[in-house]
Amino acid sequence: MTRPTDRGTNGPDGPLASPASVPTARQGARPPRLPGLLAALCDRLPADRITVLEEVLEKVTGPEDLLLRRFIGAQSAAGLAHQLTEISRTWRSEAPGMTGAGLALALATVRSVPRAGPAQVVVTGPMGTSIPARMTSGVVEEVIRSADTSLLIASFAAHGARHVVTEIGRAVDRGVHVDLLLEESTQASAAFATLPDDVHVWHRVGTSGVLHAKLIVADRHTALLGSANLTDRALSDNIEVGVVLRDPHLVEPLVDHFRWLLSPENNVMRLA
Repeated sequence: MTRPTDRGTNGPDGPLASPASVPTARQGARPPRLPGLLAALCDRLPADRITVLEEVLEKVTGPEDLLLRRFIGAQSAAGLAHQLTEISRTWRSEAPGMTGAGLALALATVRSVPRAGPAQVVVTGPMGTSIPARMTSGVVEEVIRSADTSLLIASFAAHGARHVVTEIGRAVDRGVHVDLLLEESTQASAAFATLPDDVHVWHRVGTSGVLHAKLIVADRHTALLGSANLTDRALSDNIEVGVVLRDPHLVEPLVDHFRWLLSPENNVMRLA
């Protein structure tokens, strides 16, 4: 009887591969970075901005295409050109044979997958070119537009900010329930005098402290928290910082807390 050896054996269709020749998964191989970079871009930009990028990608042949370079160079948002450049470099190194249309499809796929977004930095004032942050004024309006059923807005002071008032009015027109929590001592409610009567304005009960919170919450899915009041200077000139939360697990407890504050039996807030 012939004993099997380490060199393999013969089968009905020819020599059988020895165990040593069977391909195995590489140990310690780095996972591709491109999917994560695309997901980070979708988390940062609103859907309409991503759609514009997809339209550009449909027209380019690859990561070296001059049209793509020009598009990246035209981006003025802080850190966005750097972010797109990194995507282009990773595209070139990890998937050089992929066309722009292929990357556009991948981006559209990532965009369509529902997921909790990471926290995002929001600022007002001077900004370095490599900081991945967005301007407060644009994010305020974006969060208000994202509301389908309810808006919860708190501000210590309010003045001007006509674009914000306009967006709140549009939200009311589409059936969104709006609660404004405002500090009475700053006469903040005057900034919203043109809004419909069904907008609920709340002031704090008593004089033991002030309402100093600044936040905008859309439904129970998105919240903007930060230092900026709803004033023209806070939205354009001051040095302000904030964060956008798009994780319902974080936003819902925040909403529940403020709804508790508004409950009449707790005697914390009263309708103006």
